[in-house]
Amino acid sequence: MAPFDRNVSSFHQSKTSQLTINHEITTSFFDHDDALYDWNLHDKPKYWPNLPAGVSDSDPFELSKDEINSMSQTIREDLLGTDHPVLNRAAAYFFDSDDCGGKKVRPMMVILLSRALAEHVGAPHIPSESKISSIWSNPLPWQRPDLPQAQRRLAEISELIHTASLFHDDVIDESETRRGKTAVHQVFGNKMAILAGDYLLARASISLARLRQVDVVESMSTIIEHLVRGEVMQMKGSSNDSGNSGEKESRMIYYLRKNYFKTGSLMANSCRSTALLGNYSLELVDFSYHFGKHIGMAFQLVDDILDFQGSVATMGKSALSDLKAGLATAPVLYALQEAKDNGIDSTFSLLKVMIDRKFSEAGDVEKSVDLVFASNGIERTKELAQVHAELAMNSVLQLKQSEYRDALVHLAYRVENEHDEELPSFVDSSWENKANLIE
Repeated sequence: MAPFDRNVSSFHQSKTSQLTINHEITTSFFDHDDALYDWNLHDKPKYWPNLPAGVSDSDPFELSKDEINSMSQTIREDLLGTDHPVLNRAAAYFFDSDDCGGKKVRPMMVILLSRALAEHVGAPHIPSESKISSIWSNPLPWQRPDLPQAQRRLAEISELIHTASLFHDDVIDESETRRGKTAVHQVFGNKMAILAGDYLLARASISLARLRQVDVVESMSTIIEHLVRGEVMQMKGSSNDSGNSGEKESRMIYYLRKNYFKTGSLMANSCRSTALLGNYSLELVDFSYHFGKHIGMAFQLVDDILDFQGSVATMGKSALSDLKAGLATAPVLYALQEAKDNGIDSTFSLLKVMIDRKFSEAGDVEKSVDLVFASNGIERTKELAQVHAELAMNSVLQLKQSEYRDALVHLAYRVENEHDEELPSFVDSSWENKANLIE
């Protein structure tokens, strides 16, 4: 048994009763889906384009750079590895160099939140001469003694789950590119891409079990269930809008719920698990969960906008890929709602028909793009992304001020940054940065 695993096992045996109590307390988190009961569709940004007061200039990428740079190597050397050479190459496809694995925002959130929570309760930081990165803090007496190692492993698990979901999504969506590279299934074939994704999930599950903490295992396992549910919802298509009272926004609510399952849940439950690992209070667990949930929703809404404005160079995938895949995203749904609200029956009927047939006929994609740009669909999507980014900031601002807390605020802010001008016809540098951030 590896030293990390022995330490975890020893801690778990000595703290069984404490963890059991924690599990009983936190089961309420898992009694419902908590997809987003308040959809925030009628909220407005409160302080955009300004940052909240009292936030220092703290760069999340710079603070976490050393730890993030070493993570691909750790995943390749410690978490992956199989006797089958093709499967091994496929599974490591996005981990074979530091510059092809995206920005690793999900593990970055785990790393920065771990330190922000530690700063909140006054945990001492690890000296820079230690073998462990100084971004971590020494555990307090009421925390597990291997907390820094466990938090780092949780960050790696979140990236494994995310990468596995990309492998599967690209097969289902028949994508040609991902992160500026040829998609995995285009290189290794559909079957091997699916198996490689399954293998990553299996390795993530083994690593998760070795953390020996039931509430964290349950929280992170929920992500995998949600990914499947979200994909099924996406394949099924948007809920029909019957036009009856109370059902006017049913397509949008269905879409946002799907977004939570496919995108928000991974961030929300990774952040929740970060707080659970540290044995923090229920209040801090709740703040952590909502930070991840709302930043995840903002991420997907910005991705919706970029699908109309991006390119392979800026997004790592083709523009209009969602429409071409038959998906009606927020800008389209807002355009549909706007036409209905304004009594433009011809536009509403045409767009509704194209949505229902998943833009499958010749000219559907082009007509839909024209209707979206003739409406306020993109601006309203941008505004909703700002609302969720602010909600994420407000959640983490409940922690005591530290450079790590403020780095998380800046991370949420950079999802939908200070540029408040009209959206350009072509991608400018600010939107290119957002595209890079999302991947």
